[in-house]
Amino acid sequence: MAKIDDLKTETDDQLTDRLSELKREQFNLRFQAATNQIEKPVRIREVRRTIAQIKTLQNERARAASAKA
Repeated sequence: MAKIDDLKTETDDQLTDRLSELKREQFNLRFQAATNQIEKPVRIREVRRTIAQIKTLQNERARAASAKA
């Protein structure tokens, strides 16, 4: 699971790339869970929380940018 401090140092493009990778991983984990082939069930929670952290950080940055404009 990514630390929030690590995410804050990444650029917007890096966050978008990481978000798309995590969404793809979440999709694959969902299928593994449905077919009982998942090795680490806790990884589903980690991915979901990291996605939420990235979205929150992107929203904060968007709000800060619109407040300045």
